[in-house]
Formats: sequence, C-alpha cells, structure tokens
Amino acid sequence: MLGAPADPRSVVTWGASADRMGDGVADRGYRLVVHTSTGGTDLRIRLSNAFGDRPVTFDDVHAGIQRTGAELVRGSNHALTFEGARSVTVPAGAVAVSDPLPGRLPATTNLVVSIHSPDAAGPATGHWMAMQTSYTTQGDHTAEESAANWTETTGSWSYLDSVTVRPSAGTGAVVALGDSITDGWQSTTDLNRRWPDYLARRLQTARTHVKGVANEGISGNKVLADGAGQSALNRLQRDVLSQPGVRTVFLFEGVNDLKAHTGVTAQDLIAGYREIADRVHAAGKCVVVATVAPFKGWSEWDPAAEAVRRDVNQFIRTSADFDAVTDFDHILRNPYDPERIFPSFDGGDHLHPNDKGMQAMADAVDLPSLDCTGRG
Repeated sequence: MLGAPADPRSVVTWGASADRMGDGVADRGYRLVVHTSTGGTDLRIRLSNAFGDRPVTFDDVHAGIQRTGAELVRGSNHALTFEGARSVTVPAGAVAVSDPLPGRLPATTNLVVSIHSPDAAGPATGHWMAMQTSYTTQGDHTAEESAANWTETTGSWSYLDSVTVRPSAGTGAVVALGDSITDGWQSTTDLNRRWPDYLARRLQTARTHVKGVANEGISGNKVLADGAGQSALNRLQRDVLSQPGVRTVFLFEGVNDLKAHTGVTAQDLIAGYREIADRVHAAGKCVVVATVAPFKGWSEWDPAAEAVRRDVNQFIRTSADFDAVTDFDHILRNPYDPERIFPSFDGGDHLHPNDKGMQAMADAVDLPSLDCTGRG
C-alpha cells in the first residue's frame, strides 16, 4: 500500500468492491459521486489498481461536495496529496491512500472525488454497477467546481474503492459483503436506496457505536467461485478486512451459487460460510449472517435450488458459527407463497427487492448486534 501511514482512528465511511473494468483511457478525468455514512475529520481516499497489469499514475486528485450533477459547492473542492505530492503512481495490484484532508466531512454527504490519469491503459479497476451517476471528461478538469467540462456521464466508479474519516472516539463500521441485492440493483438510481444505505441512515440516529457502512456488494457475485468479481472468499481480505475501523461483517450471499446449477450443495455453501466466519473472527471482528432470500419466478429457479436454499437457511438460523442472524428470507417472502418474494417488495424480476423491500431489509437488522462487543 502506497501513501500515508495508517491512522488507527480512521473508519471507513464509503466503500465499493474493486473489480476488473474495461481498458483505461489516457488523459481521462473522472468525477465520482459517492454517498458517505459516518461523518468525521481528516478525509482520505483509497485508489485501487488491483486488476491493472501495469502502473497507473494519478496526477491530480480533488475532493469536494456535490451541489447538483457535476457541479460542486463553491469553495468545497480541495486537492488531495499522497505523501505530500500531488501525483501518485500505483503499481499493478496495489492501492494508494491519500494524506488526510483537514476539515470536517458531515455524515451522509454526497462527496465528489475528481481524479485524472495521464497514462491509464490496460485493464482498469473499478466498480461496474454504481446505481449512481458520475461524470467523465477528457483532460484535467479536477480542480474546477463548475460542471461545464464534465459533460459525459457514467454509471460506474473508476479506481476509487474507499473513503475514510476520523469520527468521534469509539466509532466503528460495518461492511456489507454481498451480491447484486446488496449492490442495489432495482433500487432507484441516485437516491441511495440500497439496503446498506437505509441501514446507514438508521445508524446515524441510533444509540450505537457503529456509524460507518461500506457496501461491498458485486452483482452476480458468489461465495465459492470467481465470475462476476472474485468470490467472497477470494476478496474478503481486500474488500472487507482491509477497511479501517470495521467491527462487523454482514454476510448476505449465496443465491448466485445455488441458482447457477453447477452442482453446489448446501454443504458446499455451509463450508464457505464457515470459512468466512473463521477468518473474520481471526481478525477480531464479528459476523452477522443473513438467510438467502426467496427467488421463485426468476428464470434460474427450480425445486433443486430451492431445496438447497431451504437447507442453507436452516443451517444459518441454528448455527453457532455466527454472532447474529438477520432473517431476510422471513422479511421478504410472501407469507402465502414462501418460495416467492412478497409482491410489494418485488423489484419486478422476482429476485431483487425494490426500494420498499430494501428498506424492510435494513429495518430488520438488529443494530446492537453490529457493535461487536467482546471480539477485540
């Protein structure tokens, strides 16, 4: 890891799982809009070249507050440095963390990180399905607060994979490790209605020490096998355990493993869950696990997959491997047809919840369980 030394008081306030994107473009600028959770001082960002095959240089990086679209609040845009320098070159497979930016970032803010690379090429690193409009341009316009030169839009985040702040003493974070439901598919774009967003809003007003939320969902992701992103097992360290201030990992994955018809059994998935729990506990953190939600009506549903889901959920509800359980299956299912999602929660494809379903999921989380007392 390049950049400033780690600050033990930092806590992640936003995160997005790194994945391989298309090829990078030289002299390209990205104005990336992200919604924070907890507030604090000394903002830092992490730039990732995890999937690159060559170094990439970022020669100008700024952070400001969104006014509307690509326009920033006047006076809010400030240059970020890396070990005192305005430019940083990140080797293939590495990340770089900025120096702390003086000042306070309020909670639940639309932060805008503007980056420019003069030499990007080869596989880029980023997050495909942001459910958030960001902006791009040719040339270096990162210091500008006007939207005039930021005329192209993108639904992905490029190179940026986390933001941290120094909140009040004793504050921690939860990381949601999941697939497209956690990533927010079928929630309303630009309104921050993914279930981890609703959870973050609950936490800001709750009497809990956990205030930070990082969404590490990847659409199509599996627990056991690489495909749409590296598997949960393979990305656990980079996307989850490396984030500062994390107290609890919220594990909600499995539907893509069991509906893929690759022969994955309930015991296979259970072994994967247990390995994740063991590794998280070894890192001194807690694991809250959620049951797999219903998906009858989705094209890949069949009775065999449903049988695996039922067995996996029975294990989750009764296992001592986890610190707490949230029963998303119970919350989302149709009480008159429990293999299906409740119609008023259905985003339309019988797998992904709509905004109302996302809120119901967040409301079902027991907030004190996220505080993780007694794990370190």
